[in-house]
Amino acid sequence: MKELLIILMSSVLVDNYVLSKTLGICPFLGVSKKIDQAVGMGIAVIFVMIMATAATWPVQVYLLDPNGLGYLQTIVFILVIAALVQFIEIVLKKFIPGLHKALGVYLPLITTNCAVLGVTIDNFGNHSVGGEIITGLNFGQSLVYAAGSGLGFLLAMVLFSGVRSRIDGPTTPKVFRGLPVTLIAASVVSLAFLGFGGIIDNLFK
Repeated sequence: MKELLIILMSSVLVDNYVLSKTLGICPFLGVSKKIDQAVGMGIAVIFVMIMATAATWPVQVYLLDPNGLGYLQTIVFILVIAALVQFIEIVLKKFIPGLHKALGVYLPLITTNCAVLGVTIDNFGNHSVGGEIITGLNFGQSLVYAAGSGLGFLLAMVLFSGVRSRIDGPTTPKVFRGLPVTLIAASVVSLAFLGFGGIIDNLFK
């Protein structure tokens, strides 16, 4: 249980995919102008990250690795994620039209979100858990890691949406308006998350 909590908190705060690993920057910058859009994208990403992990972990463990096809990981995972997103969109449109309408364009856009692919690949990488480095997460740990990464993405989107609402105004110098001040604000928010690393280490020392 402690290991799962460490994985969850680390993926949300320390190893944040947007602010620490700089993955998923396109939706982070493009869909964070309004709080409702940021929340919609964040919730959709959480759902797809968990489902993508549940689909790709067995493919890697039971299909690619036993047959020496590990070099096809990236290609196979992209295909699995794209098919999964399309399948989810069809199911929601047919059985839960309200949710499908609420997500709107956010759901198909997730297919090209590199943070989703990054999570599925990182499940088989090195992770620091309780001061120990482990290579590859088991299925349960991978689901927790995916959920935490999605929550971290949502947190970054919501926080940055609030920041952008304060900086996109007449008080901002004209030369900095638009993309320049957005990138500066993103870097400041990213720096703020660096302090969480020491907190997590001391909390679970």
